[in-house]
Amino acid sequence: MANGKKKLDSKTLGKQKHMRRQWMTFLRMCRYGVNNFTRNAWLTIAATAIMTITLFVVFVSVASNAIMTNTIDQLRDKVSMSIYLKTDTTQLQADNAAQAVRELPSVMSVSVRSPEQARSAFIEDNKADIDTIEATKEATNSFPWTLSVKVVNINDTSQLADIVAHNKAVTDYVDPDHAPSFAGNRRTAIERIGHVADFARRIGIIASTVFIAISTLIIFNTIRMAIFNRREEIQMMKLIGAERSFIRGPFLVEAVVYGFFAALIATGLGFGLLLLSAPALATYEINIQPTIDLMTYYAGFVLLAMIGLGALIGIISSSLATRRYLRK
Repeated sequence: MANGKKKLDSKTLGKQKHMRRQWMTFLRMCRYGVNNFTRNAWLTIAATAIMTITLFVVFVSVASNAIMTNTIDQLRDKVSMSIYLKTDTTQLQADNAAQAVRELPSVMSVSVRSPEQARSAFIEDNKADIDTIEATKEATNSFPWTLSVKVVNINDTSQLADIVAHNKAVTDYVDPDHAPSFAGNRRTAIERIGHVADFARRIGIIASTVFIAISTLIIFNTIRMAIFNRREEIQMMKLIGAERSFIRGPFLVEAVVYGFFAALIATGLGFGLLLLSAPALATYEINIQPTIDLMTYYAGFVLLAMIGLGALIGIISSSLATRRYLRK
C-alpha cells in the first residue's frame, strides 16, 4: 500500500514537473517573441502600421454599416406611403381595404384616415400659410380617405402596386383623381441613402479584404526576414534537438504583438473618428448616436474583437512564414 502511494506521489510530482517545464517554455517563447518585436525598429513600425490601417478599415466598415442601417430605419419610420380612396367610401370599406393591405408581408402597419381627419391634418401642417388655410376652408371638394402604409423595405413597393391594381377590396375604392403615393417627402433621400449604404458595405468588404491580404503579406515577409537573419541560430537550435514548436513560438508571439498594438491604435482612432464626426453627420440627419452608444457600452468587447482579429492575422502570417523553413 505504501508502494502504491509512493507511485501515485511520483506520478503527481512528474506531472507537476512537466507542467512547470511547459510553463517555463511558454514564458521563454513569449520573452523571445517580444525581443524579436523590438530588434528591428523599421520592420516593426512598417508591420504595425499596415496592421493598424487594416484593423482601422475593418472598424470603419463595421461602424459605417451600423450607422447606415440605423439611419435608414429612422427615416423609414418617418415615411408613410399613401393609398387614396374615394370620398364616398364607407368606414367599413376603408377598414376592409386597410386589412387587405395590412396582410402583405412587406407591410409593417396601416392606419386609416377619414376625409375630415385628412382635412384637419392638412390645415395643421400648413397653418403657417394663411392663404392656403383660407383656400382650404372655402373649398367645396372633400379630401379622400387615406391609407397610410409603412413598409419593411422603402425601396420595394411592388406588392403595394400589385394590390392596388388587382385586389378588388382596394381597387374598387381607389380614388382615380389621386394616384397612390409610393413616395413620401423623404423617399428620394431614403433611396439615395440605401444605395449609398449598399455601395459603402461593398466597398468596406473589398477594402477590408485587400488590406487584410496586404497586412498578411507584409507580416509574412517581416517574419521571413527575421528567420533569415537568425537562420544560424535556428539551425543551432535544431542541431541540439529543440522542438519545432519552441522554434516557431517566438515568431508567433512576435506576430501577435503586432496585432495587439495595432488593435489598440486602430480602436482608439476608430472611436475618435466616431466622436469627432458625430456633430457634422447629425446635421445631415445621419443617425450615428446609436452606434456610438452601442460601441461605447461594449467598448471592452470591441477592443477584444479587434485584438483577436489582429492576433489571427498575425498567427496566420507567421505560420505560413515559418512552415516552409522549419520543414527542412
